[in-house]
Formats: sequence, structure tokens, C-alpha cells
Amino acid sequence: MLGGMANCAACGAPGGGVGCQERFERLLALDHARREPWGSLHGVVVACFLLQHPGHPLAGPGDHGPWWAMLRAYLDGGRDGLGALTETMRRGNSHRRRGRPQWPTVPVPPQRAAPTGFGVTIADVAVDGSFPADGYEERVRAWAESTLAAWSAEPTG
Repeated sequence: MLGGMANCAACGAPGGGVGCQERFERLLALDHARREPWGSLHGVVVACFLLQHPGHPLAGPGDHGPWWAMLRAYLDGGRDGLGALTETMRRGNSHRRRGRPQWPTVPVPPQRAAPTGFGVTIADVAVDGSFPADGYEERVRAWAESTLAAWSAEPTG
């Protein structure tokens, strides 16, 4: 136990007196300020967090395909790939179209129990709890890679 708080049961992040939910709220505040480097990576960090915390109320039940598509777009195409996906989704959400926008189809691993240990978690991205700008995008990329790798690995046990 670090600082009186156990490791996160969902992702394995060290507690250190602060839980993943509190870190997530701090990160969302930075994202919603629409300042760089945080704002433009909002979709990526939400996807990482919810894939590492599938029991979170925002995660909802069902298909993880949209989160997977978000991470694949970013990892495969960087900010340009993420921007292209965002623009596609924005066009699909137009009042001229009926129904919900369709996310691109990307290969997703078969449904299984969520992994509970990740090489990189929100605690790593937070560093000292402040999500410093220096190195932020590199930490987010590592978080996205780690999240997809854990979900893609063969379940053990």
C-alpha cells in the first residue's frame, strides 16, 4: 500500500494517496480547458481510461470498438489520424444524417474479461499528479500502446 491507498483493482496503478478517478477528473479539467497539449488528445485519454476501467459509469456496457478505433487512429496516424477520425465522426453526427454516426470498423480482440494489469496507467501519465506538458504526448502514446497490448494479449489462467 502506498500512501495509505491500495493499487487500483482495475488497472493496477499505484494509489499513492490518490485514486484513478481523482486523476481522471484532474485530466478532464485540463482537457476541457482546450489548451495544448491536453485538449487535442481528449478522446485518446478517455479511451485509455475507460478501457483500463471498464467498470466505470462512463464506460457503459457493450462494444469497446469506438475506443479501440480512437486508439488505433492515434497510434497509426498520430494527431493527423486522430483528426481525420474526429472529422469523420463530426460529419456523421450532422443534423442532415439520421441515426448515430458509424465508427470505422477496426479489428478488436474477442470479448473477454478485462485485463487488470497494464504496463502504463493514468498514474504514469500524471507523473506528479499534475500531468506536466513536457513529455505529455509521449506518455499518452505509451498509455495507448500499453492499453491495446494488454487487451490484445492472450488471457492467462
